[in-house]
Amino acid sequence: MNVFITGGTGYMGRRLIPLLMQRGHKVKALVRIGSENKLPRLVANVIADPLRMDSYTKEISPAETFVHLIGVPHPSPAKAAQFRDVDLVSVRVAVKAARDAGIRHFIYLSVAQPAPVMKAFLEVRHIGEEMIRASGIPATFVRPWYVLGPGHYWPYPLLPFFWIAERLPMMREAAKRLGFVTIQQMLNTLIWAVEKPAEGIRIIDVPRIRELGRR
Repeated sequence: MNVFITGGTGYMGRRLIPLLMQRGHKVKALVRIGSENKLPRLVANVIADPLRMDSYTKEISPAETFVHLIGVPHPSPAKAAQFRDVDLVSVRVAVKAARDAGIRHFIYLSVAQPAPVMKAFLEVRHIGEEMIRASGIPATFVRPWYVLGPGHYWPYPLLPFFWIAERLPMMREAAKRLGFVTIQQMLNTLIWAVEKPAEGIRIIDVPRIRELGRR
């Protein structure tokens, strides 16, 4: 596959790119000026502003798959304005760029929903999904809640609670939807999504991420 990735220097992107390249995929990654050295070696980089409309559309070709990973790091309720200014603006730019470039599959890192907290974050990701739906591009929405991995270990003490909650009928559905996944499960899921393009709109929720993570 020829794959175009935004957010390639972020927590998920910098781990995903080498894995895709090892599997023979050709990757282009969008970076801001000055961040080129943060990308893995040998990956083609596109230097542009991900928040400016039409800033990188012409650089997407020959990609047929677009993976959008841009997002404010360490989301919290205090970052509502950043979600609107970065996450929402970047996906609006990305959807137009992908449509204009003839992308055939759009992979969007969304979030588990509904959820009782992080309202602004959920709202922005929901709007992002709706924009992608409206574009007509076949798409995969990957919906984790919290990803465990290096630097993201604080929820581990909560794992026993989720284990119990998933076995209680009144809490099972929410506990599974909002359960934790690991960085490796996420990477395996994203690779699977790249290699098996959706024909319409496909949603990969937490239980499915865990299932694909065992590949």
